[in-house]
Amino acid sequence: MTLPEEIYAELDRRLTPVDAVRLTRFPGEWPERQPVHTCYVPADAVVPGLAASWGEGALAALDEHGLPDLGLPADLVEQVLTRVRYKLATEPVEDLRVDAEDGYRGSPDAEDDDVRHAAAALADDRAAGTAPRTVGIRGKSLEGPTRHRGVRSLDVFLGALGGSRAVVTLPKVTDAEQVRAFLAVLDALEAAHGVAIDLELQIETPQAVLGPDGTASLARMVHIAGPRLTGLHYGTYDYSAALGIAAAYQSSDHPAADFAKQLMQVAVAGTGAHAVDGSTNVLPVGPTEHVHQAWQLHARLVRRALVRGFYQGWDLHPAQLVTRYTATYAFFRSALPAAIGRLAAYLDRTEAGVLDEPATARALASVVLRGLDCGAVDDQEVLAAGGPERADLDRLAGRRPGGS
Repeated sequence: MTLPEEIYAELDRRLTPVDAVRLTRFPGEWPERQPVHTCYVPADAVVPGLAASWGEGALAALDEHGLPDLGLPADLVEQVLTRVRYKLATEPVEDLRVDAEDGYRGSPDAEDDDVRHAAAALADDRAAGTAPRTVGIRGKSLEGPTRHRGVRSLDVFLGALGGSRAVVTLPKVTDAEQVRAFLAVLDALEAAHGVAIDLELQIETPQAVLGPDGTASLARMVHIAGPRLTGLHYGTYDYSAALGIAAAYQSSDHPAADFAKQLMQVAVAGTGAHAVDGSTNVLPVGPTEHVHQAWQLHARLVRRALVRGFYQGWDLHPAQLVTRYTATYAFFRSALPAAIGRLAAYLDRTEAGVLDEPATARALASVVLRGLDCGAVDDQEVLAAGGPERADLDRLAGRRPGGS
């Protein structure tokens, strides 16, 4: 050795605090299951048994119209459809958001009652064991005209919901200081109602993406929100409209949408929060021809998002669940053989034509776990294909054991 110990000591002295800050800001991926979608339902339309009724509506649409050609191999569709039907009958909605913002159709005078009744309906479903795994509310923005009304609806909703956990979605964020101010509100709501609150930020304004000083507002918002933040949700139509994109071309696959979503993806990487795709307002309703066209569009957008690493998106209508799960299940089932083969080679340290590193093994394990979480595959299939045990997958992916 030619370097004295003082060099190493000085290196540690300077960088150990940096290590600590980085681990605080970037603790790693979320250690629990991520839903494949968030279903938005207007507060005045939430009734007991909502999730089950969405599943029934999706199955009825599938039975009435049949599945069109979605560009998938016939044998894969055959495998998937049985699982999709089971999913729609048992867990059709993984994540539900009561909408007290743009989707809400009631009057300001009725909002307290509508929000309270929606929360009571979800509380009843929770007690019956039929509620979605996660539920929450999208209130109004913190802009001046809607600020007080928005917070009041959150207060009413959480007071009537009960339970131990809920998600709050803050829409139309335009400044990082709104996030900072909102954290104090969430602290007060938690103390008042005894419920743990997760936060989502809806990215639907240009100011949320790029600040007036030229910096990425998204990154500031993510780190101000800290560990309470679980996701950034892209708002397809408000964001597109704010850029002046003509209505006919407003879509989650527009280049402007890709730009914003890629910045979202970078901003949340390693923080534990997720970047979430937006919605399509082309609904599968009406005659079969229109339903098929809407399903083909939705399936294409879902698959496109999955390929780009967006594992969650919005659904606005029960019949969209058909293509949400069909496209999602097909994606994960198609990815399974290669992922398992590469994981087996990584764990056995064998040469398999691809030299994977720990970070890639983590991503491969996460793909298998996501397929297991949503029901696209099951544990027996993974083991039969030569894949690792669930505990090994959790370890490789950095998940909390039993966190699914």
